[in-house]
Formats: sequence, structure tokens, C-alpha cells
Amino acid sequence: MIGNFPKISVITPSFNQGQFIEETIQSVLMQDYPNIEYIIMDGGSTDNTVDIIKKHAQHITFWQSAPDKGQADAINQGFAKATGDILCWLNSDDFFMPGTLHYVAQQLNIENETILAGNCFHFKENSPLAYGSDVCKANDTHQITDYDFYIQPSSFWTKKAWQKVGALNLNMHYCFDWEWFIRAHEKGVISVFTNKYLSAYRIHEAHKSGSGAEKRIAEIQKIYTQYNKTDNLEILNYLLRKKEKIINILSFCERHGLQKREHLIVKIFFPKLFKYRWRLISQILYSLN
Repeated sequence: MIGNFPKISVITPSFNQGQFIEETIQSVLMQDYPNIEYIIMDGGSTDNTVDIIKKHAQHITFWQSAPDKGQADAINQGFAKATGDILCWLNSDDFFMPGTLHYVAQQLNIENETILAGNCFHFKENSPLAYGSDVCKANDTHQITDYDFYIQPSSFWTKKAWQKVGALNLNMHYCFDWEWFIRAHEKGVISVFTNKYLSAYRIHEAHKSGSGAEKRIAEIQKIYTQYNKTDNLEILNYLLRKKEKIINILSFCERHGLQKREHLIVKIFFPKLFKYRWRLISQILYSLN
């Protein structure tokens, strides 16, 4: 603790994200927050990532570039080195909004086991497509076992919360953050939701969360099965069968400026979807892309 500023540890896992990582690093270093611990865990990048990290090395608490067992392993290794009162991770293709860390420090009591979950600005690289989130509404209308409405780069937690929940599940490569938030809920960690926008989430061709296909789907199915979400399994399997046709309709809506009506248009073509909330449908669809 420096004065009234709790130490915030930010972990950035990275692998061959040289085209984006400098913006990520700068968004952390330009927070104007006096008590940051910044750790970068690179998985042995072969592009220009290491050169960019070295460029900013004097402002980075610790960094390494070495093979790991995947993103969850890199993040766990980073948190094992972290000494902060508040923890988070920021992927190497996302970035913080100005003033985020000051806001987080004001909202979290480091003596409690608490998660702070904020909103996020999503944007598609080289595209006019952009949209915001509403984590407060999502929390009011869904259970965390329905879909991951915590937006990871806008989520922060106390060290005590991390110690209570435990490390990320190394057996998952796409849904490990969702699985961690479910465990936090099960263990009684309190989540506080805010409408404030804390980060920006970049969608691009090499975007890991939108890839993985069968492996990602298998992890979603595993979570739904584990928590007896039979309705969600039903809609997941239905969307898998109708995926291409639904995505074509959504693309048509985007091209013709009909995004505000896309939920009605899709449900007209696929009446079976009327019994499901559109937010759940859209999030499962996003996971399948």
C-alpha cells in the first residue's frame, strides 16, 4: 500500500501479438496510478513481441518469454509472482480505458473477498462494428452458469478472492475465465457490478476467444452438463445445427443497418428460438464463431 493506493497487479499473457501488445502495455503504463505491479508472461513469441516488451522493460515489474502450457498456465504463473492487493489480467490485444485503475482502487475493499465487474467497449479491427455491454442487466437476468457475462478485461478482484477461489483450470483453454467466475460464485465471493466502462475488447482474425471450434464447444458443453443446464445444452445443439443460416441473417442485418431488429428477424426465421432470451442466444452464437 502506498498512501491510500492499494497495489494493483496486472498480468498480461501474450503470444505472437506484436501488432497489438504495445497499445496494451501503454494503456497500463499511462493509467497514472502510483502503485502498479505489471507482469508480462510471454509464451515464447517469434514475432516482434519481445522487442516491444524490451522497449518498455524499465516500467515493467517482471517479464519473461518462455514456452508455457497455454494461456491459463501463463496467467497462473503471473499471479504466483504477483504481490498486489488487487489482481487482474489484461490480454495482449485488449486495453484499459483511462482512469480505470483509480476507479477500481476506490471501489474494492482489499479486506474483502470481492470481484468488481465493469462494462467493456467491443470493437472489430478494421471494421465500423462496435458495441458496448451491460453487465448489470446481464447479472439481473441470467445466472453465471448460463453464459460468461463477466467481461474479463473489465473484471478485477481482491487477492483474498483469488486465494479463496484458487487458480485457473489448466484443463480448459477457452472457458477457463468463465469456469473461474462460476467457482467464485459457488465459494461465496461477492461480485459488484458497475456500468462504468473499464476496458476495450478487440475482435480480430486471430482472436482466440472466437476460435477453437470443436474444442471450445466441448468446453461449453462440459460446463452446461456439470451444472445441469439442460435448456442451454438444447439451444447450443440447435444453434450448432442452424449456425450458418443464422450467421448469414445476422450479416445481412449488419450490412443493412438492422442490428436493432436482428433478434426479431432471426426468431421469425427460427421460431423455436422465441422461448429463449436473445442475450443468451447471441452469447452462445458468439462462442461458436
